[in-house]
Amino acid sequence: MYYQNIAKQFTYFSLILLLGSTVYSCKNVEDKKSPEPKAETKAEPTSKVGTPEGMVWVEKKTFLQGAKDTDNYAMPREKPAHWVTVDGFFMDITEVTNKQFKAFVEATNYITIAEREIDWDEMKKELPPNTPKPHDSILQPGSLIFNKDVNAVVNMENYGQWWTWKTGADWKHPDGPETTIEGKDDYPVVHVAYQDALAYCEWANRRLPTEAEWESAAQGKNTNTIFTWGNDAAKLDANANTWQGVFPTSNDSEDGFEFISPVKSYPSNSIGLFDMAGNVWEITSDFFSVKYYSELDTSKPIVNPKGAATHFNPNNPYQVEHVMKGGSFLCHASYCASFRISAKMGVSVDSGSDHMGFRTVATPDMLTSKE
Repeated sequence: MYYQNIAKQFTYFSLILLLGSTVYSCKNVEDKKSPEPKAETKAEPTSKVGTPEGMVWVEKKTFLQGAKDTDNYAMPREKPAHWVTVDGFFMDITEVTNKQFKAFVEATNYITIAEREIDWDEMKKELPPNTPKPHDSILQPGSLIFNKDVNAVVNMENYGQWWTWKTGADWKHPDGPETTIEGKDDYPVVHVAYQDALAYCEWANRRLPTEAEWESAAQGKNTNTIFTWGNDAAKLDANANTWQGVFPTSNDSEDGFEFISPVKSYPSNSIGLFDMAGNVWEITSDFFSVKYYSELDTSKPIVNPKGAATHFNPNNPYQVEHVMKGGSFLCHASYCASFRISAKMGVSVDSGSDHMGFRTVATPDMLTSKE
């Protein structure tokens, strides 16, 4: 339903680009028994290879993955909650920044998907059969940006009203060809797709986190909380860059920023990770499947899960999607309450926007094998 609405606005581009996958509603969590607490895993020592610069060690632990009983914004795809154990790993303390991504591009001459010429023969593979080809004037490199000039919304299910396809928008030109990232070295890089993130990881000897690793890191020293700072929703504005006011027409900027913010603009969580809630969505390695949690076998221990075996999104059946976590500066309780640890959306492998980035992880084995 949502993609059909957007298609009218963006002439097929919306069918392959990131717009989110579901409208959030404020409803009570289903009644269910809380999972039985498991004994906390004893913390393992920091790696013998030493913590890489700009990263932090996330200790091995057992924690509750998925929606918590008291989370009134939880979606069905976040349920049921289940206990998992994840080994220790290193994680970037911030999202990958413009400065870091620029170093990668300068070293490799890499061209992101948003900068490449569009191949209709490839594009149509992810569209419904017999979709007619748009005019060549529309098939131009670019990306999606939030429409900062929207002043009225008729139907909240039609989010084409606050998204704009911008020819020439990419990581170097986040708001279009006339803009730059000059003076924004410490902002998260945006307009990067899953494939772009993988290319960066290969160059940096890193990888994307699994969803379980991401949630373990977001929990910090906790094992069963809704937010990166605990369970108090009233602390949101002090701890994350999200939307205040009336979404999407008026942002009161009570948290200090109207849109994207530099990394480290808010307090870190209990283990020193910044911006695990809000600012920009973060890509993970897991396939996005709305059925994954409901089909899990919880009768036996779940250790280092890698996510669903394949992708499944009934609202977007033609594309391969991966999980993204953490929400963004556009998240608001009335629409997209994705500043919660368990929240997730799907993003196709070739989609980017001005509110999605990534951070990387590394294991001791990865680092020692490179030596």
